[in-house]
Amino acid sequence: MQTNPLRTLWAQGKTALNGWLAIPNGFATEVMARQGWDTLTIDMQHGLIDEAAMLPMLQAIGTTPTMPIVRVPWLAPGILMKALDAGARGIICPMVNTVEDARQLVAWTHYAPQGTRSFGPIRAGLIGGADYAAQANDDIVVFAMIETAQALDNLEGILAVPGLDAIYIGPSDLSLSLGCKPVLDEVEPKAAQAIAHILARAQAHGVPAGIHNGAAAAARMRSDMGFRFVSIGSDARFLATGSQDVLTALRG
Repeated sequence: MQTNPLRTLWAQGKTALNGWLAIPNGFATEVMARQGWDTLTIDMQHGLIDEAAMLPMLQAIGTTPTMPIVRVPWLAPGILMKALDAGARGIICPMVNTVEDARQLVAWTHYAPQGTRSFGPIRAGLIGGADYAAQANDDIVVFAMIETAQALDNLEGILAVPGLDAIYIGPSDLSLSLGCKPVLDEVEPKAAQAIAHILARAQAHGVPAGIHNGAAAAARMRSDMGFRFVSIGSDARFLATGSQDVLTALRG
């Protein structure tokens, strides 16, 4: 099994540039995968992607060096295991609010003795090779999303859970939970303070932190802050903004 490229980037102190997939289509995914993203995340939570669409998207990413990640809809063992068995090498799980949530996330994404993931890597084993089972626990990257006031209260315990590889901030949900406007980049001061706090505590624990961004400028600024995984826009947003740019140029 080849070394997970995301782990390699982090070992080199670099920031991973993550593309976001909301369109449930293999060809759209293939186009994105051939643009040079370090990782691509298939969004099953807020995208329009179901389990049937996930597989051809993973297969399309698999034709490139880009690493496939799946954001599951919720903290539930079934979909976590299906995504991994289908070939995801990273998992982003939303709404991890407590230490117990984080422990369950780790358990359901790792084989025994570290966890309780059921064995049946039907595609993951095919592409990962004969040593997939032996290497999977160390290869797969597991992100817990920190996006609520409750998660903030439990942050130290969540960051200390063994086997949790990284955290990922959803600025919109975090802002909402703190009584602020749900935006990605120009967050209100209270949300900005929370984001800086989460990053600082993650760094103190040696846990890479990621965050979602609307624009490249915000992603660059947050990478400079110390975030080591930045997502920018989405395939659907790029399609819309690209069309808008052309129409604005043509119509003046």
